Amino acid sequence: MEIFTLLEELEDILENSKTVPFSGKSVVDKEEILEIIKEIRLKLPDELKQAKWIKEERQRILVEAQKEADDIVKEAENRIISMINENEITKKAYEKKAEIIETANEMSREISKGTKDYADNILQGLEVALEDALKIIQNNRKELK
Repeated sequence: MEIFTLLEELEDILENSKTVPFSGKSVVDKEEILEIIKEIRLKLPDELKQAKWIKEERQRILVEAQKEADDIVKEAENRIISMINENEITKKAYEKKAEIIETANEMSREISKGTKDYADNILQGLEVALEDALKIIQNNRKELK
């Protein structure tokens, strides 16, 4: 930044200038001071433009960084929601699996009980038929004797 160099030059001129006795005032080369002020004025617009550009660029970077941070937070929130949903789906799948297994076990018990009842009925009928046949055989034997 050349403006600071020129301002330092002005300070040096003022600090090294001769003072007027008993007044505290300094004697300086008016033309030299005016020339430095003129250079400052010429350079000032460029310096201001550069400072404005730096400020705008800084603001743009901050906005971009904020947007990126917001995107990261949004993505993290979506991922958390997805993980929660996956967890809920998994949990529901396990619950459904347990329900299906319980239903299958209950149906198996019912089928087994039904099969046993059916077999018992068949065997009971067979027993009655055999008892009747045995009675007939016993009666036939008695008649033969």
